[in-house]
Amino acid sequence: MLNTRRTLAEFLGTALLVMAVVGSGIMAQNMTTDVALQLLANAVATGGALLGLITIFGPVSGASFNPIVSLVGFFIDRETTISTLVTDIIAQVGGAIAGCIIANIMFAHPFIETSTKIRTGGPTWFSEVVATVGLLLIIWGGKRAGANVAALVAAWITGAYWFTSSTSIANPAVGIGRMFSNSFAGIAPESMPMFAFMQLIGGVVGFAIIAILWPSNKAQQ
Repeated sequence: MLNTRRTLAEFLGTALLVMAVVGSGIMAQNMTTDVALQLLANAVATGGALLGLITIFGPVSGASFNPIVSLVGFFIDRETTISTLVTDIIAQVGGAIAGCIIANIMFAHPFIETSTKIRTGGPTWFSEVVATVGLLLIIWGGKRAGANVAALVAAWITGAYWFTSSTSIANPAVGIGRMFSNSFAGIAPESMPMFAFMQLIGGVVGFAIIAILWPSNKAQQ
């Protein structure tokens, strides 16, 4: 059965996240040609948005906003059905595309653009594996420690924007949404398949580490 509240939360949360990523990228690009300042603005806006969005939508849907996080959660926590997983992922991808379109509209860009920003190469691909693994460890490590996961994820992504060569997309849904922005925050469609594949590899590696370090709550008991 469709959980409307959960689906809406994942759609809105992912849409608002992509609005923050793309909107801040466009704003930064409009305000300065300094790439370091553009990245700083993008990172701070994304981290701030994540903190708020995970806090408010977490009690409703878990606030995954990310197909990899949803997949790993499905296998680690075993608290959702396959139909819920599929619905979550559809909502995340749809929300990401909608969020990018809204960001484009807010900045008087064409509703739908095609990014020409190529992100490719072995180091960049490997970076996405690292970024995804780190994100998963932050989430499940934080959960098991009873910490503020929203703050941890926001801090991780803000930092990972700077220390990963891919700027830590670590999310196939967000990556798909960003294909429709020809801005600082965009990613060319031809770059996205390998990014998604590397994120999936990161998901597998992260799952294996989590299963060892922080097994499910039932297994711990």
